[in-house]
Amino acid sequence: MTTLMTLALRWLGYIQRSHLPFPELFKFALCANFSIVGMNVSLMWNSVGFYQIAKLSMIPVSCFLEVMFDKIRYSRDTKLSILIVLMGVAICTVTDVSVNGKGFIAAVIAVWSTALQQYYVHALQKRYSLSSFDLLGHTAPVQAASLLLTGPLVDYWLTSKKVYEYDFSIPSLFFMVLSCSIAVGTNLSQFICIGRFTAVSFQVLGHMKTVLVLILGFFLFGKEGMNLQVVLGMVLAIVGMIWYGNASSKPGGKERRSYSLVTDRTQKGQGIVLEDGNIDSKV
Repeated sequence: MTTLMTLALRWLGYIQRSHLPFPELFKFALCANFSIVGMNVSLMWNSVGFYQIAKLSMIPVSCFLEVMFDKIRYSRDTKLSILIVLMGVAICTVTDVSVNGKGFIAAVIAVWSTALQQYYVHALQKRYSLSSFDLLGHTAPVQAASLLLTGPLVDYWLTSKKVYEYDFSIPSLFFMVLSCSIAVGTNLSQFICIGRFTAVSFQVLGHMKTVLVLILGFFLFGKEGMNLQVVLGMVLAIVGMIWYGNASSKPGGKERRSYSLVTDRTQKGQGIVLEDGNIDSKV
């Protein structure tokens, strides 16, 4: 469905002709496919509580990737706001926590592949000057083709069932198409949000989805599952998200280390390293 959308956007002129090297495209598709399979297998093999903990760990992993590859430095307020979000969502969602060996391995693969995929969404757009539509136009067809080829084999290996033997009906086809159509919006919003901000910001804001799911569950299915602990967790998570937005947007809240080093050297009279590698000793 996402590939069909990109073809329509290309026909309408929203996707421009651009270039993305095949090695970069291959790495992205590999991480994205491992993310999809890993998350589903993690949910299948683990308890819901451990699955939620694994999802929460994607924020510190995304932070680690930004620190390692982009030399990002977070202020104390930004770190504390992320911690508040994690605590709030954990209070809301983490209940029974049980884990087994293969479930733990699936969770690790899911977390790291998802974090890498989201990091690449931001990095590739910046590195090759691609819009969100352009990058989606490159990646969606490759992901669709590779998953159509490998997905049924992996599914049979995990469940000993052939997906093509499923007894499709009109309602099941309707809801499958509906689910895929909604997923198109999810994919597009992810590329736009991460391209405009970063993977960490997307992860922090993405936990608002968990809060909304709990609220909708309360209105649609009654008070079951809604208690004081859940309400306090939701309030704490929302406060953390608002704090993160303010803290990360302030000067020094989230910046590259090289900028802070330049400032330190300037204040100490050691000169500034210019883009051409020369040193300006004038202060």
